[in-house]
Order: sequence, then structure tokens, then C-alpha cells
Amino acid sequence: MVVFGVKDGVDAGKRLIESLTVFSHVANVGDAKSLAIHPASTTHSQLNAEAQTKAGVPPEMVRLSVGLEDPADLIADLEAALSPPTPNKANWFGYVHRVVRGLARLV
Repeated sequence: MVVFGVKDGVDAGKRLIESLTVFSHVANVGDAKSLAIHPASTTHSQLNAEAQTKAGVPPEMVRLSVGLEDPADLIADLEAALSPPTPNKANWFGYVHRVVRGLARLV
């Protein structure tokens, strides 16, 4: 499980999830395939922003569950979804890249 935030909150999180093509957009975890979700716009969308934050779901949060796909495909998918690069996105991409590579070594 990888959890990180994207600059610009809910809209940016939704755009990121919608841009992914290898990660599936579903709420369950523990699957053999890689999954991605933006909880503030899906599983916790019935709550207002204040209630989401109190529940530990800030608007910028994105959750990834890394499955058995080729790590290079997952990294390329995240890179494409986070493009065009901005300083903030480049920093998050570097972090996610290192985490996904680390998880791939465990598989």
C-alpha cells in the first residue's frame, strides 16, 4: 500500500486516478492487480471536507495498492498520469518511483 498526496486536492486527485491505465480504479485492496483510488471523491465523498479530514482522508490523498504487474509498466503509468511535470509532481513521482521499485523487489 502506498499513500501520498497530490497538490491541488480533490480535482488533482480525481484527474490522477482518471489518467491511470494500468492501475485499476477500485476501492478494494489485497488483489493481485494494482489498484488506485482517490478516497475523497469516492469512498468518503458523502462527507464534507472537514469530516473527511477528521476521518484521516485529506483531499489530496491518493491510495495505491501495488499488484503483480511489471514494475516498469506501473512506473510508466504513474509517470504519464503525473505529467506534465511540475516541481511538486516531480518530487512525488520520485518518491512513488522509489516505493514501487522497493515493493517490486519484494514480489
